[in-house]
Amino acid sequence: MTKIGVIGAGQLGQMLGYAGQRLGLDFVFLDPSDNPPAATVGPVLKYAFDSDEGLRRLAEETDVITYEFENVPVGAIAKIKPDSPVYPPAEALEHAQDRLAEKKLFGSLDIPVPGFRAIDSTDDLRQAAADLGLPIVLKTRRLGYDGKGQTIVRSVKDIDSAVAELGGKDLIAEQWVAFDREVSAIGARNVRGDIAIYPLTENEHREGILSVSRAPAEAGALEDRATTFLTRLLNKLDYVGVLALELFVVGDELLANEFAPRVHNSGHWTIEGAETSQFENHLRAILNMPLGKTGMRGSAGMLNLIGEMPDVEDVPASKWHLHNYGKDPRPGRKLGHATTVAKDDEEREETLKILAKTLNI
Repeated sequence: MTKIGVIGAGQLGQMLGYAGQRLGLDFVFLDPSDNPPAATVGPVLKYAFDSDEGLRRLAEETDVITYEFENVPVGAIAKIKPDSPVYPPAEALEHAQDRLAEKKLFGSLDIPVPGFRAIDSTDDLRQAAADLGLPIVLKTRRLGYDGKGQTIVRSVKDIDSAVAELGGKDLIAEQWVAFDREVSAIGARNVRGDIAIYPLTENEHREGILSVSRAPAEAGALEDRATTFLTRLLNKLDYVGVLALELFVVGDELLANEFAPRVHNSGHWTIEGAETSQFENHLRAILNMPLGKTGMRGSAGMLNLIGEMPDVEDVPASKWHLHNYGKDPRPGRKLGHATTVAKDDEEREETLKILAKTLNI
């Protein structure tokens, strides 16, 4: 039986495991945490992500290795023995971990982005503010997620404190974009280069954390443009697995924000809402199997459950699907999600309103 190694054992690893069970796959995870969510679907090797011993054991016990989050140390991937395939490729990881490299990659593929500048001092940020205008978004180049590692600079007097707050160097300033909405293009590419792309997803954030996703997004001609951008990125990186490209919609234009070289929160609706989930297609891709169909089963909506799990007894079970990751409650922590799949967008919105009210979201 084919055995998949996964670096990381959070909820994404857990959902990969559930999808893999339906394909007859076994899993081994590498994660230093106590009682991580993916322990429900396979054994967890309790080592640091860059542990030589842990990575050696993971490679010895599995046929192919993947990862569930983009902050895996690139050096850890290099430690894995050459005859153990690792997907997605390290090049994708390197670009996704450095916002400056990521922006330059987009530019090389003619994927439009907001204006940006590398920042290593307050003088750099003053020049960026003069070039790009204020407000401006200042971010760490590495390790930011869910709104962390960034701040908005609204006036010149905030420049010194903003640079100091984020460490003083290895930063990037991005032009403020008054976007209409955010969408994500999600697709999978297998080893032989076949590509399958999901309908565009519209996302709504609160306090920097994804709150609601809706699919299919009303996008018109933008859908084809997003598909073109995503396809360029997948092919350029010789990518294997699922990748999510986050885009700002500004009028009739798209601007790339960032990409995630993994299964993505905005694609959780695919478990019930698509013919093949993003998790199954990620596994199919890394095993070089034919990719599953990505068509919709209806109009899908997903609510993230953040901070605490709500009381769900009063919600009709036929209206929604609950995913509880089994994590300890903590402010700002993603503990689960709820998905509804309706016959049309109107029914979806009605159900999302009922769920949001009942679940106190």
